[in-house]
Amino acid sequence: MQIAVLLYEGFTALDVAGPYEILSRVPGAEVVLTAVEAGPVRNDMASLAMTADLPLADVTSPDLLVVPGGPGTGQALGDPVILDWLRAVDAGTTWTTSVCSGSLLLAAAGLLTGRRAASHWIALEHLPSFGAVPSTDRVVFDGKYATAAGVSAGIDLALHLAGRLAGDAVAEAIQLVVEYDPRPPYSAGSVSASPPQLVSDLRASDLVVLPR
Repeated sequence: MQIAVLLYEGFTALDVAGPYEILSRVPGAEVVLTAVEAGPVRNDMASLAMTADLPLADVTSPDLLVVPGGPGTGQALGDPVILDWLRAVDAGTTWTTSVCSGSLLLAAAGLLTGRRAASHWIALEHLPSFGAVPSTDRVVFDGKYATAAGVSAGIDLALHLAGRLAGDAVAEAIQLVVEYDPRPPYSAGSVSASPPQLVSDLRASDLVVLPR
């Protein structure tokens, strides 16, 4: 079972590393990082690079697709090579998934038209312009499409997928191995729980940059 994870300049590292950590432990899984060209791809902080094992042209039939988000989503939305590849591989996937603003890429490729989708809370308002129906749920399944909210929600998404791919017992074992038992020191992990000024300030930031 091949799991393809898309990389592009400006992706958010945990969007990739979280699902990778979970899904790479699923029995029989082969996780491949792929980008327009093989080689190192810088994340949104520019201080970390992940290596694309193969160019998109060499990844033609993954069983599961993971599309991360990040500030680089805006530039990726304007890349026809990425959008064409998403459409092409989606035709043969069992699962097509995204984390954070990666759902904008799936929607821009026409894959989420009329479907419910999650995204980073800052990006949710942009989904309707691409034909998707925004949801504030942390993980959303709609047919073979599964989308997660921002960044850390990719771990939840991957555990859901592990359960569907290998059964609940395997998913529970993976969760215990990685000791995923979050107990954050603050309660600002959602819009509803955060100070209004903090939400307003972040909305005014450039966390998600869409093409003009």
